[in-house]
Order: sequence, then C-alpha cells, then structure tokens
Amino acid sequence: MKTTFAFIVLGILAFVPVNGQRKSELIAQNQKLKFELDSVQRTVSTAEKNERIAKQQAQDLQEQVSELKDANATLLKNLNSFSTLSKQNTENINKTLATLKQREAQLGTMFNTMAAHDSTAVVVLTHTKQALGENAKVQVLQGGVIVISESLDFFFDNGMGTQLSEGAKGWLVNLTKILNANPNTAVTLEGLSMTGELDMALQQAAAVAASLLKDHGIEGSRLTAKGLDGGLKEGIQVRIHPNYPAFYAQARDDVRE
Repeated sequence: MKTTFAFIVLGILAFVPVNGQRKSELIAQNQKLKFELDSVQRTVSTAEKNERIAKQQAQDLQEQVSELKDANATLLKNLNSFSTLSKQNTENINKTLATLKQREAQLGTMFNTMAAHDSTAVVVLTHTKQALGENAKVQVLQGGVIVISESLDFFFDNGMGTQLSEGAKGWLVNLTKILNANPNTAVTLEGLSMTGELDMALQQAAAVAASLLKDHGIEGSRLTAKGLDGGLKEGIQVRIHPNYPAFYAQARDDVRE
C-alpha cells in the first residue's frame, strides 16, 4: 500500500513540471498568434485605406478625363467656328481687295483725265495765242482753265445794251476757231458788273453765248452764261475749261461699274 502511494506521488510530481511547461508554450503561442493577428489587421486596414485612396484617385482621374473630353470638344467646336470665320474673313478681304483694286483703277482713270485736261490747257493756250494774238488778255488757272477777258466797251457799243459790236463779232470768229480745235472743252461766259446790275450782266453774257450758238454753231451743251458781281471790275470773261458735266458723268459711270 505504501509502495503504491509512493508511485502515485512520484507520478504527480513528474506530471506537474510537464504540464507547467506546456502551459507556458501555449501562452507563448497565443501571444505570437495575437501579434500576427494584429499585424494582419494592420495590413488589412492599410490595404483598405489604400483602396479607398486609390478609388478616390480613380474617381478624380475620371472626372479630369471627363473635363478634358469636354474641353477638347469645346476646343474642336471653337476651331471649327474659327475656321469658318477665318474663311469668311478671307473671302471678305478678297472682296475688299478686289473693290479697292477696282476703285484704284477708277481713280487712275480720273487722274489720267485730269492730267489730260492740264495738257489740253497748254494746247488751248497755244491756240488762243495763235487766234487772238500775243496781246490777248489770257490767264491760265488751276485745273486747266483758260480765262480770256475783254471790257464791256469791246463787246457792246459804249458798254451798254446787249447788241454786239462789229469788233466783238470778228473776235468771236477767232474764239470759235479755238473752240472747234478743242471739241472736248466747254465755255462759261461771265458778265461782270461793278454796279450790282446782275440781270444786265447776265443778259450781256447770254448775248455772247447766243452768238456762239446761232452764228458759229457751238453746241448749246457746251455753253453756260452767268451774271456775277465783279467787285471793281466789269466786262466779259470767257472761261474755256474741261467739260465738267461730261467728265463727272464718265466718272459716275466708272464708279458704278
């Protein structure tokens, strides 16, 4: 009996250290597993956080892509509009250039005509000197205008009335030669009065014009008569100048083309 009890006591004593060792090992394993679990949880938490960040970044990138698509669409639309507008502007510029070129040609024609008038003035002056003599009272004004002046006493007896003197009739023959030699010119007869009698001045200028028309065959469209205040001068002035109505009519037709 004593022997059996001894064996039991020895068995218990032998088991106690073994059991204590296994418990400590379990505790250590438990701590290790807990540490590993915490590590895994931290890894999962970090992964979830990174996933949320990635999703947000992906959403931001998608929004940016959408904005870029919209911006590109707007840019393409603007480029198309600009291309259309540029084409229209080019067409307008070409039309404007064509119009300017046409106007330049028209102005060139007008300037050439004016230059021709200046050249004609030289010819008319030469014919005037030849027909009326070197002592004729002749002036050359700007624009190719030749002015021939004579007193009222030269055209009318005592400078009165509207009946032309014999000397004036012969003088008009020579004036007709000048006008016939320069058919593109016109004539303005100006009666000058220093007493304010403009009606009489006009009648006297008209008498000279009537003689050129009826007696010498000068076309009426080339003749104009005026009565003017001569200030301190009186007499008849014969202005031989470019045919302004015909010139302006031609210029008007050129502009309309």
